[in-house]
Formats: sequence, structure tokens, C-alpha cells
Amino acid sequence: MEFREVYCMNCKKVLGRYNVKFYDNTKIEELLKTTHVTHVRNGHRITIRKFVKD
Repeated sequence: MEFREVYCMNCKKVLGRYNVKFYDNTKIEELLKTTHVTHVRNGHRITIRKFVKD
């Protein structure tokens, strides 16, 4: 299965893993604006990377 992983570079932790089948890029960007907004407001560097689990 293929996932997109939202990762905070400052905290060095995974904020969430989202299945590519159900969450496209626009939905993940919406989640960043709503769910993970505290990290963004504090100026943390957020990266979205692909994560493949066999």
C-alpha cells in the first residue's frame, strides 16, 4: 500500500499517514490547514513524503 506521510522536521515526528487511495494532495493540504495548523503557525517545516508499505 502506498501512503503519504506528513512529517514535521522540527519535532522530528510523523504527524499522520494517509492512504493515497483515499486522500489526494488537495485533501492532505486541507488537513494541514485544519488539523496540523499549530505546527504551521509555529513556523515548523512540514514535509509530505511518499511511504510504501509492503
